[in-house]
Amino acid sequence: MTDRLVHIIDDDEAIRDSLVFLLDTAGFSVEASPSATAFLRTIPDPRLGCIVTDIRMPDMTGLELIRVLRADGHDYPVIVITGHGDVPLAVEAMKAGVIDFLEKPFDDETLLGAISIALRPRTDSPGTSPERLAIVDRLNDLSPRERDVLAGVVAGKPNKVIAHELGISPRTVEVYRANLMTKMAATSLSELVRMALIAGY
Repeated sequence: MTDRLVHIIDDDEAIRDSLVFLLDTAGFSVEASPSATAFLRTIPDPRLGCIVTDIRMPDMTGLELIRVLRADGHDYPVIVITGHGDVPLAVEAMKAGVIDFLEKPFDDETLLGAISIALRPRTDSPGTSPERLAIVDRLNDLSPRERDVLAGVVAGKPNKVIAHELGISPRTVEVYRANLMTKMAATSLSELVRMALIAGY
């Protein structure tokens, strides 16, 4: 079942065990590591499976792990798990080649769906994939102000900062963010940011 192999990397033993149980129950093969350095010491065949890693870990962060893997020519699909305050870091990770990031708390089905996508054979080029083209169409329907707010969201800025920079109230920013979620058909902040990055926004 090497085509359904998932490498879990998380320093929190309880979370690690919970993820292993979930994925094992869902029919995935799972290998778990307590740290990025532990994973790198026994790095398996990079052609096999995907990685699910926490973004904040001692010794080496998830972002640092991604950079090391890419520098060494390893092409694992990577999903990062992030807290709300880590969104700017997760955006940076996406720019470094992560395929998705999940904002805590996330439900089991969201993680399982992201892993299933990560394990699919990668045949479409990023510029021509049907998903990217659909996202670009949605972006083209945004108003100039909605685009301004989206730029602030992608940069990881809080509503108050976006409001100050645009000369509008934080409440108005909240309204624009809600409109963005609806127009982009995004179910979470992380999904909205992921869409923007896929489209090269």
